[in-house]
Amino acid sequence: MAETHQLLVDGAWVDAGDGAVFDTLDPATGEVLASVAAAGAADVDLAVAAARRAFDGGAWGLAVPERDRAEKLFALAALLRRDVDELARLETLDCGKPLEDAKWDVEEAAFMFEYYAGWATKITGDIPPVGPEALSLIIKEPVGVCGLIVPWNYPILMACQKVAPALAAGCTVVLKPAEQTPLTALALGRLSVEAGLPAGVLNVVTGTGPDAGEPLVTHRGIDKISFTGSKVVGQRIMRLCADDLKRVTLELGGKSPNIVFADADLAEAVPGTALGIFGNQGEVCSAGSRIFVQRPVYDDVLAGLIDEAKAITLGSGLDPDVTMGPLVSAAQRARVEGYIGIGKDEGARLAYEGARPDDPALAGGFFVPPAVFETESLDLTIAREEIFGPVATVVPFDDVAEVTAMANDTEYGLAAAIWTRDIGKAFAAAKAVRAGVVWINDSQPAPSEASWGGFKQSGIGRELGPYGLDAFLESKQIYVKLG
Repeated sequence: MAETHQLLVDGAWVDAGDGAVFDTLDPATGEVLASVAAAGAADVDLAVAAARRAFDGGAWGLAVPERDRAEKLFALAALLRRDVDELARLETLDCGKPLEDAKWDVEEAAFMFEYYAGWATKITGDIPPVGPEALSLIIKEPVGVCGLIVPWNYPILMACQKVAPALAAGCTVVLKPAEQTPLTALALGRLSVEAGLPAGVLNVVTGTGPDAGEPLVTHRGIDKISFTGSKVVGQRIMRLCADDLKRVTLELGGKSPNIVFADADLAEAVPGTALGIFGNQGEVCSAGSRIFVQRPVYDDVLAGLIDEAKAITLGSGLDPDVTMGPLVSAAQRARVEGYIGIGKDEGARLAYEGARPDDPALAGGFFVPPAVFETESLDLTIAREEIFGPVATVVPFDDVAEVTAMANDTEYGLAAAIWTRDIGKAFAAAKAVRAGVVWINDSQPAPSEASWGGFKQSGIGRELGPYGLDAFLESKQIYVKLG
């Protein structure tokens, strides 16, 4: 019988008020992993009330010395490192990614807590000059109670990416993981209790977007929402938050360009480009799904991408020989397969499509093998809409002006990758591309110490680094008349 997981509310593990549960599945087999409490509006209300008591009552926030907050975050980081293997296995079972990738995610999550623990004692303000007769102090204070909603492609990494800076800033948190991948968020909750976080500082509510997410977004006791997910859901969250003028950070979708110039080092550019679209099963908001290749090297790059796709081993993420796991759900598999069908119907040339695993034990899994399309038209659906799966669209180009115009011909602006030996050309293209993150001769690094976020409809605000901490702080001026 599958294990049943409860909600973490006010430091205690509790059932949903109405006793409702849902199943989370192993995407490699389609089998039930665990039964999880399905929170509703009443459960969210209890969690928000607990977070509010912890913030307003002095268990956290301004009443707690910064060193004490830092100590608790360092303790939580140590527990994440202690349990890295167990957490990685849980992540792989819940979302499908290869075990080594999951292990890296957990280790980086631990580093995020270490990084922001250091920042907790370094939150400073300013003293702007206002003349000889007065003193102006600009201080930083926590924004308050935060609702954090995280996606299913990097469950524990994205949870910690939000939770760590929020706690370091002095905020209290209600965390809602994606219903497809709740298990490592619940594990984080268990570790937070072990680390000694006071009751109510970190609450974890599991459930669907309509039943748990929307009540969290609309709750009057929430001061800020931080959401990572689709553009459509982000738009709805922004509309709902407008009623209360809640602070909002939105990290949304992308259709990122990957530009390979003729002078690029193809020995690095080809595998790097392949990683940019096939890594994490293509379930990456910054995936370099639009691959622009300068004509003199087009055939070589296309052949290299196909070779990289052929070398991928599809299967259970627990298998050490596997390099690509299943997609997260049957619904996501159907979505990606639908886009592959649309690409064929609209006239794109399918240059390569892999095969599903032939292991009978994986017959119920949600596998989609890598696919590579060719086209010269950016009007095709597969060249414009975010697919969120291992589907690449390769497009030729002639010069810098043409390719930067094509790169910017999208409603998104999250990331871009540029491959060239010419640093002047690289910087010219990087400045011309409208994106929040631009990689030169690399693809997909996201250091926790730097910034992350997009232009246009890829979101609002920034995460990671000191920018991610600022997102959970308010500025207050204290003006003192002297004499």
